[in-house]
Amino acid sequence: MPEDRDSVETPDQPTSSKGPSRKAQDQALVEAARAGDNRAYGQLVETYQRRVYALAFGMLRHREDAWDVAQEAFVKAYKNLDKFEGHSAFYTWLYRITYNVAMDHLRYSKRRETVDMDQHELEQHIEDDKGHNFSNPLESLDRKELRGVLARAMDELSEKHRAIIVLREVEGLSYEEMADVLKISKGTVMSRLFHARKNLQKLLEPYLAERSGASSSRLVPQGAA
Repeated sequence: MPEDRDSVETPDQPTSSKGPSRKAQDQALVEAARAGDNRAYGQLVETYQRRVYALAFGMLRHREDAWDVAQEAFVKAYKNLDKFEGHSAFYTWLYRITYNVAMDHLRYSKRRETVDMDQHELEQHIEDDKGHNFSNPLESLDRKELRGVLARAMDELSEKHRAIIVLREVEGLSYEEMADVLKISKGTVMSRLFHARKNLQKLLEPYLAERSGASSSRLVPQGAA
């Protein structure tokens, strides 16, 4: 596994106009955890456990495996807190560890299982850089059907494409943050995300066409030529 050191500086995002930034809060908790305060690390786990699980699940597509990876990622992060220097946000460092653990898991496991993404409702987040929301043409689908369509499409993507879709569309990371997590250049991030979106859109086209045809047929009166 690559060395888990933070290297790309990211801007602080304030949690309020008067309070400390999320980055500063996390750094304080990291320092407390390093000093032996297990409750401080527990707060970090509580803050990021759902997001870490979302990334792991997005890559692995299997609930139990995702929970195992998430747990392992938090344990690995705890054991390596001395390597976190604070240049980047704690969560990007944590995501990088999660990504690496998930990739290690995929190298040794061939198990695949289709699972609904009902906890994350990915359809609300998938959009391209020009603001065209992929969910717009799917608005006529009921939510259950849409989740199933998206889950099957996500299953067809490569692990790297699934990961970058989740990091951008679900977690909302910037290109710089994704470059930090994935240890690739910003240009590679942009290229990979572009191809991931294109592939996902292509996988969704048959469902969109089928739905569009069904909708059109309902507009034609019975018996019409």
